[in-house]
Amino acid sequence: MTGPAVRFAPSPTGRLHVGNARGALLNWLYARKTGGSFLLRMDDTDAARSTAEFAAGIADDLRWLGLDWDSFVRQSDRLGHYAAAAEALKKAGRLYPCYETAEELELRRKIQLGQKKPPVYDRAALKLSDADRARLEAEGRRPHWRFRLDHEHTAWDDLVHGHVEIDTASLSDPVLVRSDGYPLYTLSSVADDGELGISHVIRGEDHITNTAAQIQIFRALGHAVPVFGHFSLLLDAEGAGLSKRIGSLSLADLRGQGIEPMALNSLLARLGSADPVVPCRDMAALVEGFDLGRFSRAPARLDPHELDLLNAKILHETEFAAIRDRLPPGATEAFWLAVRGNITGLSDLAVWWDVVAGEIAGPREDEALLAAATETLPAAPWDGATWKAWTAAVSARTGAKGRSLFHPLRLALTGQDKGPEMAALLPLIGRDRVLARLTGK
Repeated sequence: MTGPAVRFAPSPTGRLHVGNARGALLNWLYARKTGGSFLLRMDDTDAARSTAEFAAGIADDLRWLGLDWDSFVRQSDRLGHYAAAAEALKKAGRLYPCYETAEELELRRKIQLGQKKPPVYDRAALKLSDADRARLEAEGRRPHWRFRLDHEHTAWDDLVHGHVEIDTASLSDPVLVRSDGYPLYTLSSVADDGELGISHVIRGEDHITNTAAQIQIFRALGHAVPVFGHFSLLLDAEGAGLSKRIGSLSLADLRGQGIEPMALNSLLARLGSADPVVPCRDMAALVEGFDLGRFSRAPARLDPHELDLLNAKILHETEFAAIRDRLPPGATEAFWLAVRGNITGLSDLAVWWDVVAGEIAGPREDEALLAAATETLPAAPWDGATWKAWTAAVSARTGAKGRSLFHPLRLALTGQDKGPEMAALLPLIGRDRVLARLTGK
């Protein structure tokens, strides 16, 4: 492919949540809209927390959303590349050893804050002599390695934020290699993006400050600097952060709640943009309407109620052939067409399948009317006109009309106050079940 190369790089330390899914979707849509490529990269260098099970779960979540990838890599397979990158930076004088412990750094940070100074690393390690370093290592200390930033105004033209400029003198030199020699995210990510030819990095705006440092690392390693786009973060419906609620918004949980993948895609593809959220039934429609340039810097609010409405709209328009394999065993097209307009998610089908195929005992609101309904019950076979003819006969026998006619019958036959049209349900329930429910036997 000759278009832009983008990537989605989750850490397999858990399952995907809606925030992750939005990043994956926007990158995928950008690639497909521009004729580019989409790389799935597992950032699994955190060996203590990364698992093969989580990695498989992430891949499964992406497939459920309908997101395929053109190439795949694991960072755990590329450790040699990061070691080589670190050595190159050391030789260039950009990566220097530091010996402070976490406790010592935290104490310095508190002192700086107490003096009303920004908590920026003071580069004390650069003042160490060879003898100082030898003494510290003799004490058993092993250095972590920081990238020496050029103190300058680092700028780029962001796909969402426009021109961005950051004074890197206001930043601490980032740690790229831990004291155990393991690379941290900033080094491994830049090395991968540079070596794998990622041309566009599209991610959340919480990475904006990191971008200034990463641009300098790209240049120091001799890589082309990608185009960056930082989309706004998701908030909840009240405007608060999603971090405390994220457990209930995992893709696995949403799937369990009966959310359709295209409902979630339809919402996430437009949240934060100037375009209205509309239900899309296939990915091609989402690709056609996607424009990252329409996204705003303003935070995007995710309302679960809006997701439910989208889910319902998509299901209401779904044809039987597309849903057949996910319906209760034995469910027919007539059943689906009868009930689809009354469900928010597929989990709602259980109630209506019990109504047409199970044994229920609905509330008995008017015994006299039910007795008259039993006496006037038509013979089989039944069709879509049976309900109208039958209720007309019951009305003629009892004088009941409107709610006083229809509500007792609906309650007795379905156990529900409202629902699908009874004209469609009645033939599905069948005469034997109707008779049993009318008589309570």
